[in-house]
Amino acid sequence: MEKCAIVTGSSSGLGLEITKSLLFAGHTVFGGSRSGTEIEHDNFYDVELDITSEESVEEFYETVREFTDVIHLVVNNAGMCEMSPLTEMETETFEMHLATNTIGPFLMFKHLEPFIVKEETHIISILSTAAHYGYPNVAGYNASKFGQLGLIESLKKEWKNHKVRFTNLFPGAIDTPLWDKMGPKFGREKMLKTSDFMSVFNYLLHAPPSIQFPEITFLHREGYLE
Repeated sequence: MEKCAIVTGSSSGLGLEITKSLLFAGHTVFGGSRSGTEIEHDNFYDVELDITSEESVEEFYETVREFTDVIHLVVNNAGMCEMSPLTEMETETFEMHLATNTIGPFLMFKHLEPFIVKEETHIISILSTAAHYGYPNVAGYNASKFGQLGLIESLKKEWKNHKVRFTNLFPGAIDTPLWDKMGPKFGREKMLKTSDFMSVFNYLLHAPPSIQFPEITFLHREGYLE
């Protein structure tokens, strides 16, 4: 049976690489992003999505329903991160972290339930070590990722009877375009490469469905980025 997947934030970075990998593996992929995803593939559907807007999320799922009633895999990837000391951070910026990294997944989960396939649907959330570990100058990111983790842990209990598989990924810093605007302070040679992340993701993707991976934490061999 052809597997159907949703990837949020599919237009760039990890989301784009995840989408390509899923298509290569034979999935039908509904990619959600605000800017559009430059992939041409018979099994790819590029759907406009702003995860901070419930109206946009509802319209996204309405489009998905035109093609399928079931979703086997959700990759909860869309997110944002901006750096500044807490006392210098605009309140609006802090709120945008919560809207994107916490409320966004809440809205995606809220409207997902009708598409769940009992004992088959798998939700993979790209969290961060920042969901477990405090970093300076990223209060908005830390708070929103801790919040997202709490949301998922609650949902695991609520959807217990659906037997949905949940996997939370906690990677360390990954060398993606996200860091381009953060200046040279951080040595990118001590970050995971996108290919490192994808090796873990693909292992998870192709693991037997009888195996449960509740969470996976992985870092560059140098450890946490400070």
